[in-house]
Amino acid sequence: MKLEHITQTVVPLQHFIFRLGRYGLFAFGLVIISVLIGTLGYHNFGKISWLDSFHMACMILTGMGPVVEMTTTSAKIFSSLYALYSGIAFLSITAVFFAPIIHRLLHILHVEQDDDKTDSL
Repeated sequence: MKLEHITQTVVPLQHFIFRLGRYGLFAFGLVIISVLIGTLGYHNFGKISWLDSFHMACMILTGMGPVVEMTTTSAKIFSSLYALYSGIAFLSITAVFFAPIIHRLLHILHVEQDDDKTDSL
């Protein structure tokens, strides 16, 4: 997943859309893995149903908060560790998804700035 260098021209829109799709699929894969970890953990440690485990994992991953109270020590430890993981994962996944958009925007602004400098010479 290599982006163009600052000295290179901005890639065509079709190539950018393809790149955005690749990054989006990678981010989606990270979300799926994160929800799977949470669902399995809540089901095994919290002793709640699969649907409630999935619901709980999704709510924690997006920062909405817990839905079911954890009663055992192991469930509380898992829930705490998953909440810490989720905070980092959510921000990281968002950064992965938006990286090509921000890169393209900054690259376009830099190219326009270089064009302005050569025009004034």
